[in-house]
Amino acid sequence: MRDSSASLATKSAVKTYRLPFKDILWRNFVIGLPYFWLLLFFLAPFAIVLKISFATPIVAQPPFTQLFDFSASASQWVLATWDNYRFLTEDNLYWISYFKSIKIASISTLICLLVGYPMAYGIARAAPTTRNILLMLVILPFWTSFLLRVYAWMGLLGKNGIVNSALINLGLIDTPMQMLYTDAAVYVGIVYTYIPFMILPLYATLEKMDLSLHDAAADLGAKPWQTFIDVTLPLSMPGIIAGSLLVFIPAIGEYVIPALLGGIDSLMIGRTLYDEFFVNRDWPLASAVATILLIIIVIPIMLFQRSQQEKQ
Repeated sequence: MRDSSASLATKSAVKTYRLPFKDILWRNFVIGLPYFWLLLFFLAPFAIVLKISFATPIVAQPPFTQLFDFSASASQWVLATWDNYRFLTEDNLYWISYFKSIKIASISTLICLLVGYPMAYGIARAAPTTRNILLMLVILPFWTSFLLRVYAWMGLLGKNGIVNSALINLGLIDTPMQMLYTDAAVYVGIVYTYIPFMILPLYATLEKMDLSLHDAAADLGAKPWQTFIDVTLPLSMPGIIAGSLLVFIPAIGEYVIPALLGGIDSLMIGRTLYDEFFVNRDWPLASAVATILLIIIVIPIMLFQRSQQEKQ
């Protein structure tokens, strides 16, 4: 009886215990800080772009009309229009840009995964001293300017570049190959630029993996490839998903790499956005293009997160 009454008293004390006001305030601050960051740097800019997408382009500063005009009669207060979105459905140029961007981003993500997975696995299984050196080599390109690294590939892939000169000196080709200003050059530039974003999440997942599971699979008669498919690959899926998102999302809206390595024929949505904003000065149409692009990126991510929550 004494034990039961003591346990009841302990439970009631736990239930009635309240955190001090300072702790509650600090906890709410820590929880609310990411939401404030999201509101300030994502939702607010998106709301501005969404607002501009319903405006009409004009020759003024800023180059678009307001959505509401309360100085007019009540029936003419609302000036918002769907014409920009309607124009996107009528012109195939934009949908070609969307589909080509999705294609290039998807293939680049797959190449990054196929190249980055063995590299991440090798780093995770290396000795600690060697592992640190390999990680430093992965991060080392970030120490230089992104633009300079892309320009370096222009020197490598040009007709008089290092690659063509090496192939001619080795007798493999007679005339320089057209490597620059092609889709292949865009793939090379995107994979080179974003492969660290694939390697690092994969390494973080593979490095924490319990190797005793591999030994258990081997004891049960599983071959190395079976162990990889049945044990390593499923356990590394969080790293695969994180790395794929970190590569795919920036690659689909990439502008610098297609503009420098792909030339004028590289019609990705980032180039289309730039042309609408700064060449045509059609901010409402460019905002509509950006809004559709954001929807294309966000909706699959939301659906994936919901499916993951349902599995849990």
